[in-house]
Amino acid sequence: MTLPHALTGLGDIAGDYDILLCDVWGVIHNGRESWPDACEALARFNREAGHVVLISNSPRPSHDVVAQLDRLGVPRDSWRAFVTSGDATRAELAKRAPGPAWIIGPDRDWPLYEGLGLDVAASAESAAFISVTGPVDDEIEGPEDYRERLAAGAARDLELICANPDRVVQRGDRLIYCGGALADLYESLGGRVTMAGKPYGPIYDLALHEAAALLGRVVDRSRVLCIGDGVVTDVLGANKQGLDCLFVAQGIHGDAARGDDGKLDPARAFDLLKAETTYARYATLDLAW
Repeated sequence: MTLPHALTGLGDIAGDYDILLCDVWGVIHNGRESWPDACEALARFNREAGHVVLISNSPRPSHDVVAQLDRLGVPRDSWRAFVTSGDATRAELAKRAPGPAWIIGPDRDWPLYEGLGLDVAASAESAAFISVTGPVDDEIEGPEDYRERLAAGAARDLELICANPDRVVQRGDRLIYCGGALADLYESLGGRVTMAGKPYGPIYDLALHEAAALLGRVVDRSRVLCIGDGVVTDVLGANKQGLDCLFVAQGIHGDAARGDDGKLDPARAFDLLKAETTYARYATLDLAW
């Protein structure tokens, strides 16, 4: 692996790509507010170069997340299609209907299950499988709050479907736990886990299908750029798909890739990537044109 090339802005390479598969949380917003420079960079790519497909590990269907983007002030012209881990996971859940499913997650994620014909189990003892979107109260809960309950599922050899592979995301100036952290714990307990979001293939199949529809032709994968701040989700997913990647090194990593001069230090960004045996062709602290 070599050091990622430090970009001054997306405009430096926009002409090399037809499609951007861009992460959402940590790249264009932090759960509290959107970042105008990032949104404008995507909107300008749409105007001048190609098409932006947002690709998010949100456990909800994409149509349900659009309202959140609107509330956060993400302009509609900064994206042209949107796919989520929830979209990809619904196919996995439908295969297992009627269950029953033992569901773990906040009420806001219930649109994931609409129309799938799933029965709901009260606990692991009466479930056919487990479905996790994240902690019920992610403001105060983490994986250890679920150890005893998940251990009961692992003891019964229940499969766990995780609708959000992210371990953590940034909410304002805090990091909060996501479904992937609970899935990690479940695997450590000997449980079986299935995921369809980043870095796994199903969500990329959906995203590239949307890209082909926008282009009106087969996608040239050499002209697709993935953008994201998650090393084990965004970057690893791009690597598995053989796609170029722009690593947004601030995001959930804070100042870990910032040099003493306040700018991106490619060597520090490389260390973050190398720790997970991943590679990004480009890196930047924040997305901008």
